[in-house]
Amino acid sequence: MESELKDLNSRPPNGSSARDDRPLLKSESLTSADSIAEMEKKFAAYVRRDIYGTMGRGELPPKEKLLLGFALVTLLPIRVVLAVTVLLFYYLICRVCTLFYAPNQEDEQEDYAHMSGWRRAVIVSCGRALSRVMLFIFGFYWIPESNSASQGDKQQPEESDRPGVIISNHVSYLDILYHMSSSFPSFVAKRSVARLPLVGLISKCLGCVYVQRESKSSEFKGVSAVVTDRIREAHQNESAPLMMLFPEGTTTNGEFLLPFKTGGFLAKAPVLPVILRYHYQRFSPAWDSISGVRHVIFLLCQFVNFMEVIRLPIYHPSQQEMDDPKLYANNVRRLMASEGNLILSDIGLAEKRTYHAALNGLFSQC
Repeated sequence: MESELKDLNSRPPNGSSARDDRPLLKSESLTSADSIAEMEKKFAAYVRRDIYGTMGRGELPPKEKLLLGFALVTLLPIRVVLAVTVLLFYYLICRVCTLFYAPNQEDEQEDYAHMSGWRRAVIVSCGRALSRVMLFIFGFYWIPESNSASQGDKQQPEESDRPGVIISNHVSYLDILYHMSSSFPSFVAKRSVARLPLVGLISKCLGCVYVQRESKSSEFKGVSAVVTDRIREAHQNESAPLMMLFPEGTTTNGEFLLPFKTGGFLAKAPVLPVILRYHYQRFSPAWDSISGVRHVIFLLCQFVNFMEVIRLPIYHPSQQEMDDPKLYANNVRRLMASEGNLILSDIGLAEKRTYHAALNGLFSQC
């Protein structure tokens, strides 16, 4: 599931008409005459560089075809069965723990993340453990984690406060599984996720904040307020669930860092930056310019997958950053790019959709 967060602060508070940020393909007109090489220069953050090639449709060497064929008939079915079993098992745990318990309802949001006692303890502990089991099934047998002590020249308070939100770069839907296994935070998700079988109940137990991607600005304003309140609550209350945001708004190939949306920085609370890196030799786990079904199949057919995690210290905003969420977001972004050896890019979701549309046009002509 691709987490594409809207800029929750992009609408002016006075109710005036706002610019529509939804991407229009005509804003970056590309024709079939443009070569893939030329497009890769424009949209470098979304270019696949593994042996499976553009959109996972490249010509594979004979050895890779042999490995893929073997994995398709052996490894893939085993992993699918195990993954479905884990998903069903955790769904049953969530179902039992939420029996006869009314969900928390606020501003058209519904969640079970604010429950307490044994119910919450079971949901969180089992969720973290089974998320790690799921990553193991997917081939992430070990995940090295490191802590970076560098914060540049920024002066931090002596007291290490609890962050209100985890800020992470976004490379794949696998990011969600890792963060679930690490801290079990609440995410921002499409409203349709709440209605999905199995996953819908799990998302409510996570405490997801649901947003309708094509909704009116007034509805986005309401979601922005919910997210801001949840971040403040998590910062002030240790029993409240942490929020988890991908401020880039979409996934990249893992080598770049896109501009940050400001929605996660409006609460003026400290943030915890986390950087995810995926290393590969054959197939890249990054979900960039490849379809979801093709990506899952190739991922499950890879015998071993690699993920590296870099945790930065809690970032406490200065007064200037608290007064300017855009400055706050940009400073955190630059720090993450420096510590994670990521390239800053100024393109976003609109350009990604343009790139995908152009690639689909080129491949349809082949």
